[in-house]
Amino acid sequence: MNSKVCSLRFHLCRSSKDKEEEEEDLVDISIKQVDLLNQVEISKVYHCNGLLLCVVKDNSRLVVWNPYLEQTKWIGPRKDFHWLDSYALGYDIDGKHKILRFFDIFEERPSVYEIYDLSSSSWRVLEVTPDWDVDPSQGGVSVKGNTYFFARESTLAPGFSGGEDQGNGDVMIDYSELKDFLLCFDFTREIFGRRLPLPFHTSGLDTVTLSCVREEQLAVLYQEESGHDTLCNIVHIWVTTRIEANSVSWSKFLNVEMRPFSLTGVRFDEYTGGNFFIDEEERVAVVFDIDGYLSRGPNTVRYHTAFIIGEDGYFKSLSLGVAPRVAEPCHLSGYVPEVYCPPLVCSSSYLPSLVQLN
Repeated sequence: MNSKVCSLRFHLCRSSKDKEEEEEDLVDISIKQVDLLNQVEISKVYHCNGLLLCVVKDNSRLVVWNPYLEQTKWIGPRKDFHWLDSYALGYDIDGKHKILRFFDIFEERPSVYEIYDLSSSSWRVLEVTPDWDVDPSQGGVSVKGNTYFFARESTLAPGFSGGEDQGNGDVMIDYSELKDFLLCFDFTREIFGRRLPLPFHTSGLDTVTLSCVREEQLAVLYQEESGHDTLCNIVHIWVTTRIEANSVSWSKFLNVEMRPFSLTGVRFDEYTGGNFFIDEEERVAVVFDIDGYLSRGPNTVRYHTAFIIGEDGYFKSLSLGVAPRVAEPCHLSGYVPEVYCPPLVCSSSYLPSLVQLN
C-alpha cells in the first residue's frame, strides 16, 4: 500500500444472532509497515511458500524476502526489466524456488519469457509461443508450488474470428467472443499447462481477481460490468475443490448482491482493484479497493478501503487511510489526474518458511 510492504492482521467477530439486543460486529484490522524494506518503493508483491517476491517501483531490480528468517536476496535483470512485466514465484518437485518473468504485450517490443533459479542465481530464457494474453495488472497466484493466471485467448491467435473489419484497416474486437480460462505455469516442467475452465465467462471489462486459500486452494472473484446506469452488480466468489497443473474443479463460496450498497459507489476496479481474501469460518470476503466511484469534486479525498462482504446482504467498509494520486501532474496546468493504486493483497495467510536465501 502506497508503494510500501505491510503486514496485515484481520479478525472479524460476528455478533450472535440469537441475542435480542443487536450488537455491532467487532472488526480488527491492523496494518504494520515492514521496516526492512523501507529504503525502497515497491510496485508489486507475490507470495509463495512463506517467501515474498517484491518488484522495485523503478523496475531496476527484484527482491525475494523471507520475513521469518529476515533474509533478502536482491536480483538484477538478465538484460532489463519493464513496467509491464508479469512475474510468478514458485517451486519445483525438488523444492527449488524459481521466478518466472514474462513480457508479451506490444508487437513492437520482442516477447520475453525467462526463469530465474534462486539456487544457482541465474536467468535462463524459455521458448514459449503463446496463443493467449495475461493482463499484467493482474498477477498470478501460487498454489502448491505452481502459479495460476487469469488469461484470455489472444486476438492474434490463429483462427480467431471475433474481430469486425471497419473498412479502413482497423478491426473492432468483440471481447465477449474471446475465450477466457485459467492458465497454470508448472515450475517443475517449466512450461505453461493446458487451459483450465473457469466457472464464468467475461465480456472483457468485467472484474476478475484471484486469491489463494492457505496455499492449498484457489479462489476467484468475478463481478460483471453492468454499465453506468447501475454501477453495482452481484459479486461471485468460487473456491477450488481440486486444483492441479492440468485439472481444476470449483465450488461456489459466495454470491453477494451489491446494488443495495450503490450509494457507497462500490464497484471493484477491473484493472488494479478488487484484490481479496476469504475468511472461511465467518463466510466473508475482504476486498481491497479505493472507496466509491460516485461523482465527486476535483479535490475530493479518496481512501484505501477494506470492504467486508458476506451472505444475507452482509456489508461493512473500513478506511485504511488516504489514497494519494499516483499520476504525474500536467506540466502546463499542474492538474493531477485521478489515478489511484489500491492496496494489493498477495496472500490469505502467512506461514513461516525456513528456506535460506543467502
